[in-house]
Amino acid sequence: MSQSRQVVHSTESSGLADILERVLDKGIVIAGDIKIYLAGTELLDIKIRLLIASVDKAKEMGIDWWQSDPALSSHANVLQEENRLLHERLDRMEARLAAAPA
Repeated sequence: MSQSRQVVHSTESSGLADILERVLDKGIVIAGDIKIYLAGTELLDIKIRLLIASVDKAKEMGIDWWQSDPALSSHANVLQEENRLLHERLDRMEARLAAAPA
């Protein structure tokens, strides 16, 4: 007695994966503004911007804020400390220049 094997392919998941791959590759931007007025006076203005893209695509567009956000990058803490030390050094140099005789 022979048994036939049936192979089932999921076209929905591959279709969704293709769409997701295209969106991440090309990127998509959703923008909107919400303004609330009362008696002709603007009370609230909310600007909503959403970008969905791969990390590589975002970097290609010049977007890399997560690299300098201390909550998202351990390297950002190093940069913050380096920046603090440079500011202190600059302050000391400016103080010396101000105190130097003309």
